Amino acid sequence: MTRKFKDIIRRIGTRKLAVVGDSMVDRFLWGRVDRISPEAPVPVVRLERETVKLGGAANVAANIRALGAEVVLCGLLGEDEAGQQMLGLLKERGIGAQGMIAGPDRPTTIKTRIIAHNQQVVRADREVSDPISPRLLKQLLGALADSGPFDGFILSDYGKGVLTAKALRELVAVGEEAGIPMVVDPKNGDFRQYRGVTSLTPNQKEAELACALSITDPDSLRDAGRRLLERTEAQAVLITRGEHGMALFQQDGREFHLPTVATTVYDVTGAGDTVIAVYTAALSAGASFADAANLANHAAGLAVRELGTAAITAAQLEAALAVDKGPR
Repeated sequence: MTRKFKDIIRRIGTRKLAVVGDSMVDRFLWGRVDRISPEAPVPVVRLERETVKLGGAANVAANIRALGAEVVLCGLLGEDEAGQQMLGLLKERGIGAQGMIAGPDRPTTIKTRIIAHNQQVVRADREVSDPISPRLLKQLLGALADSGPFDGFILSDYGKGVLTAKALRELVAVGEEAGIPMVVDPKNGDFRQYRGVTSLTPNQKEAELACALSITDPDSLRDAGRRLLERTEAQAVLITRGEHGMALFQQDGREFHLPTVATTVYDVTGAGDTVIAVYTAALSAGASFADAANLANHAAGLAVRELGTAAITAAQLEAALAVDKGPR
């Protein structure tokens, strides 16, 4: 690992970021399968234990905090047991929750995954994806303003109702006025709604849907990257490609292709959260887009080695970089 990357990781620990978006609770039920149900052709899982983690935008915040940076999470939760569970997990990790607004008419989003023999059997979601009300949006924006200033913004869009078109306009204006990096993890749809952000981190499927094309070779990948840059007017677009690594396209015409560094893949759950967390934190610490993408690529390689969502620490990232031959 070069001194440059060590310095970036060290500076991340001095930064303060805000994460705005769709937070959720990830619930994992672990067990074993030894028979098929006589009632239907489905496995019977004998449950042995349960774990609960932060998910969605909350997992992004957890990854930022694990890197040593200060972070404030802004979003919605319900006035329910899961909401209290989320607040407890945020407090436990040292994540600022002053931007979490309780909505009486919507439950806390919960994703429940049943895992047997280290494989996901089924997932059940409890959620309400209605657009955030004007009243709650005003509260959220007020809490965000009171919690600043920040060195970077992340917009984590899971399509659960927080990042509406109006909310995006308001938030992008805040980021532009502050003059700090603002990065969005987009949801399927018209990416023009994210116009004004510094960068985006879509996965390949999201990029394909947004551009209405199939990415099958270097030319179609480059075409998608250029279309997204034009459509969003972002300074850079980082397309994550699973086992094919990542591709970074910049407005100045430069592009970088990073092969995956993952040697073992157990679970890709939350890998995108890790990518945007490390990428944005590095940008807030003064890293170039290419260096930030390189750090994010190494962090993603660590995240997919674990079952369920994972928050990669600064020490883990430094160790991964130490065994690598260096930046590509």
